[in-house]
Amino acid sequence: MAPLTTKKLLIFWLPLVGTWLMMSLEGPFLAALIARLADPKFNLAAYGVAFSFALIIEAPVIMMMTASTNLVHDYQSLKKLRQFTWILNGTITSVMLILLIPGIFFFLVEDLIGLPANVAQLTHVATIILIPWPGAIGFRRFYQGVLIRNHATRRVAYGTVIRLLSMGTMALSLFLLTELPGVYIGTAALSTGVVMEALSTRFMVHPILKRLRLAEHSDTLTKSLRFRGILQFYYPLALTSMLTLGVHPLVTFFVGKSIMPLESLAILPVVGSFVFLFRGIGLSYQEAAITLLGESEENDRLVKKFAIFLGIGLSLVLMLTAFTPLSRNWFSGVSGLSDQLTNLALKPLMIMCIFPATTVLIAFQRAVLVKADHTSPITTATVIEVIGILTVLYIGVMQLSLIGAVAAVSSFVVGRLAANLFLYLNLRSR
Repeated sequence: MAPLTTKKLLIFWLPLVGTWLMMSLEGPFLAALIARLADPKFNLAAYGVAFSFALIIEAPVIMMMTASTNLVHDYQSLKKLRQFTWILNGTITSVMLILLIPGIFFFLVEDLIGLPANVAQLTHVATIILIPWPGAIGFRRFYQGVLIRNHATRRVAYGTVIRLLSMGTMALSLFLLTELPGVYIGTAALSTGVVMEALSTRFMVHPILKRLRLAEHSDTLTKSLRFRGILQFYYPLALTSMLTLGVHPLVTFFVGKSIMPLESLAILPVVGSFVFLFRGIGLSYQEAAITLLGESEENDRLVKKFAIFLGIGLSLVLMLTAFTPLSRNWFSGVSGLSDQLTNLALKPLMIMCIFPATTVLIAFQRAVLVKADHTSPITTATVIEVIGILTVLYIGVMQLSLIGAVAAVSSFVVGRLAANLFLYLNLRSR
């Protein structure tokens, strides 16, 4: 096999970058739209809480793309993992329906988090609108992994274009033609986008499925894949994403008990979506590295070197934005925040500058471990990260009386650095 070059790496990876960048535009677009409608502070806060609930519900399926990229070798393994995906999708959707029972939901958001009654009601309806979200994500990520496994990364990007177009069309239509609260418009657009992307991805993967099905009848030796093997491989990955995304409601709880809670809940999705523009590029590198690692030591060195330069570059660009007037222009001019919320968002953005570099690093570290079928350290690292987040949150909110948004982003950075350090030591020892 020809050695990997930087050009070949870029050709393979850039469609995945485009996919993540396009997905990254969703958050700023919807936040800017909500900020320009009535009661922006209440609706942005409700949007942030509803989205955090949707994230934790989808957490068990978020790693399905990683699983199918690594495990789908033939049609038999594809069928087994697809059955596993359907079972998982059904389970998480059922959990979401239980969560939405009014007695349970309002206990969580009013009694535990402390949202005002009007924001809690907005959040409840918005979460109902997001019911299709987790199942569509699981369905879509399974087939995206099959596309990546078969070097069809451009089709992944095409699916994301369809997602953005349908999301944007729905959002603008509701914005112009209705008087719905902003949070309803935002969540309706999100649900529409992911459903359309899932359907289009299934359409684009069809030729690959057909080829794999035909190969099943040849003399090619197939690799067996059993549910027990899937569980052993996937359980640490699912637990990792559940811990990572499950921490968001806990962050929301602490922020709700902090100084300026409603303002902090309003700006966190805005700051987070902007940082995700940079983080998404790092996250896109994980599946690329899984596919490209292992062919030769020379290739592995190139994949590692590229990750180092990528992480440093992304953080430097974010710093250039955060520590200059560009950040104020973004929050005020593009995101449409008031002067008060803009001033509150500046410091959290500065604290998050290192996050893109840590994201690239952890994506590479996880790729190495997934390629080696050694996923348990990924879970341990995530446990360390969650403990770090909660510890810093407790100290920042309960002991130091920090503004909620500042405490939250500080906890994210400290927790991620702790996880990076653990994985670094683990890989070095191996």
